[in-house]
Amino acid sequence: MLERVVTEPDNYAPFLLSQGIRYGNLVFISGQAGAGDDGRIVEGGFRAQGEQAFANLRRALEAGGSSLKDVIKVTIFVTDMGHFADVVELRRKFFSAPYPADTIAEVKALYDPAAMIEIEAIAAVRDA
Repeated sequence: MLERVVTEPDNYAPFLLSQGIRYGNLVFISGQAGAGDDGRIVEGGFRAQGEQAFANLRRALEAGGSSLKDVIKVTIFVTDMGHFADVVELRRKFFSAPYPADTIAEVKALYDPAAMIEIEAIAAVRDA
C-alpha cells in the first residue's frame, strides 16, 4: 500500500507532488532543495543551501518512518560541479558508514533559479 509522506509545512502540495512515498519497508523521498519553511531558497550560498537541503531531507525521512542513517541510495543534483568538495563534506557531516550508494549530477537548472542543490533519497524503514 502506498502511503504519502507529509511534513509541515508542506511546500510541495501546491505543485501536486508528495514529499515522499512510503511503500512497505521503503521510503522514496522527493528532491529536497535548500528552501526554508517559507518555501524560499535560503541565503548564504551553496553550503547554506546544502545544510538546509539535508535538514529538509532528514525531516521528510523522519516523517516517513526512516532516518539519514537508513538511506540506501541518494541522488544529489548540483548546478555547478565546482562544489563537489562541499558535497563530500556535507555527506561526511550527515551520513555515516556504510555510506549510501550515490549519484551526483550537474544539471543546468533546478526548479528555482536560486537553487544550487537538490537531494532525493531511497531509505529503509526499520520495524518498530
